[in-house]
Amino acid sequence: MDSTALDPFILSRIQFAANISFHILFPTITIALGWVLFYFKLRYHRSGDAAWMDAYFFWVKVFALSFAMGVVSGITMSFQFGTNWPGFMETVGNIAGPLLAYEIMTAFFLEAVFVGIMLFGFRRVSNRIHTLATFLVAFGTTMSAFWILVLNSWMQTPAGFEMRDGVAHATDWFAIIFNPSMPYRLIHMLLASGLTVAFLIAGISALRYLLGDRTPALRKALTTGIVLGAVLIPAQILAGDMHGLNTLEHQPAKIAAMEGHWETQSRAPLILFALPDEEARQNHFEVKIPGLASLILTHSLDGEVPGLNDFVLEDGTIKHPPVVPVFWGFRIMVGIGMLMLVMAWTGTWFLWRRGASENPLPHWLALGLVPMAVSGWVATLSGWYVTEIGRQPWLVTDVMTTKDALGPVAGGMVMSTLVAYLAVYVLLLGAYGFVIVRLAVKAAKGGDERPEPGPAGGTVIPGGKDAMPQAAE
Repeated sequence: MDSTALDPFILSRIQFAANISFHILFPTITIALGWVLFYFKLRYHRSGDAAWMDAYFFWVKVFALSFAMGVVSGITMSFQFGTNWPGFMETVGNIAGPLLAYEIMTAFFLEAVFVGIMLFGFRRVSNRIHTLATFLVAFGTTMSAFWILVLNSWMQTPAGFEMRDGVAHATDWFAIIFNPSMPYRLIHMLLASGLTVAFLIAGISALRYLLGDRTPALRKALTTGIVLGAVLIPAQILAGDMHGLNTLEHQPAKIAAMEGHWETQSRAPLILFALPDEEARQNHFEVKIPGLASLILTHSLDGEVPGLNDFVLEDGTIKHPPVVPVFWGFRIMVGIGMLMLVMAWTGTWFLWRRGASENPLPHWLALGLVPMAVSGWVATLSGWYVTEIGRQPWLVTDVMTTKDALGPVAGGMVMSTLVAYLAVYVLLLGAYGFVIVRLAVKAAKGGDERPEPGPAGGTVIPGGKDAMPQAAE
C-alpha cells in the first residue's frame, strides 16, 4: 500500500472534515427551526387558529430529531481535539477552552432545561409557559451558534492575545469575542440556517402538497417556508458581499483562491468557470466577465484583486490554500443561492397571484421545491469548505499551522476509525431522511394525529371532533 494512503495527517483531516460535515447539518436546522416554531406559537396565541399548532406539532418532531442528532454527533468532534489534534489545545487552549465552556454554560444548559417542556409540556403547562419554553430553546440554539462562531472566527482572524513561550494567552476578551470577522460570519451563518430551514419546510411541504394534502396547516407551513426564503436570500446576498470585503482585508489568500486569480491585477475579471491547474499555476477553459471581480470585491472597476502567486515564498513554499476545492466550493454555494432566489420569488409570486385557491402552486413548481429541501445543506457545506479549506495551511491564522496541531497518532488507527465513522454516518443520515419523509407521507394521508388530551381543566382549541385540549392559563 502507498505510504501516503496511511498518512495520519491527511487521514486525520479527512476524519475531522467528515465529523464536522455530518454534525453541522443538524445545528443548521435547529438554529432557525426553533425560531420558526416560536413564530407558529405566536401566530396561534394571537389567532387561536388550531392550524398553526398542527404545523407546530409536525415540525417540532423534525426539531427533536435534528436536535438529538446534533448533540450526539458533536461529541465525536470534541474527542478528536485530544486524540488527533492535541497541539491545538496545547497552544490556544487558554482561549478555545473558555469559549467552548461559555457555549455549554449559556446555551447547551438552557436548551437542555427547556427542550423537555417544549417537546412534551404543551398539555402540562399553560400556553404562555410553553411558548416561553419554545422561545428559550430557540434563543439557546442561537447562543450556541454565537459561541462556536466566535471561536471559529477567532481562528480565522485572531485578536486580543499574546504568545508566551509558544502558548496563546488572552489579553482582551472583548477583542477576542468581537474579532474582525466575527460579526460577518455570525450573520452569514444565521442567515444560512434560516434559508436551510425555509427550503426544508418548503420542500417537505411541497411533497405533502403533491401527495394531495390541502389542510390549512400544510398551507401555512408551505407559505412560511417560501416567503421566509424569499425574504432571507436577498439579505444573505448583501451579507455575503460584506463578508467578502472583510475577507479581502484580512484573508486575501482565501479570496485569491475563491476567485481563481493567479496574478494580482486591477480591473480583475469575474471567472465564472475554469479548471485551475496548481502545478502549471494557471487556469484552463476560462469563462469570465471583464472587470466584474474588482467591482464586486472592491466596489470599484479599478480595484486591485490579489493573486495566488503573491503567496508563494522564494523557496517555493506555498502559503495559499488548495485552489480547486475553494474555487468550486464558492461557485456551488453561489449557484445554489441564485437557485434559491429564483425558486422562492417564483413561489411567492404564485402564492400571491392564486390567493386562497385550493392549488396555490403549479405542479411543476411543487416538484422543483421537493429536492430544494436539501439545498440549504449543500450551500452550507460548500460555504463551510470554502471557509475552512480557505484558511489552510493555518489552523489559527499566523499562529499555528494545521500540521503543528497533529498528535502522535498511527495512520492505521485513524483509517479504521474513519471507516467506522463514515459507515455510521451514512446509516444515520439515511435513517434521518427516511424518518422525515415517512412523517411527511403520514401527515399527507391524514395520519398525523394531534396529541392525546391533557389533564382535566384544560381549555379546548376550536376544531370540531379533532379539537385539541390545551392546559388553561
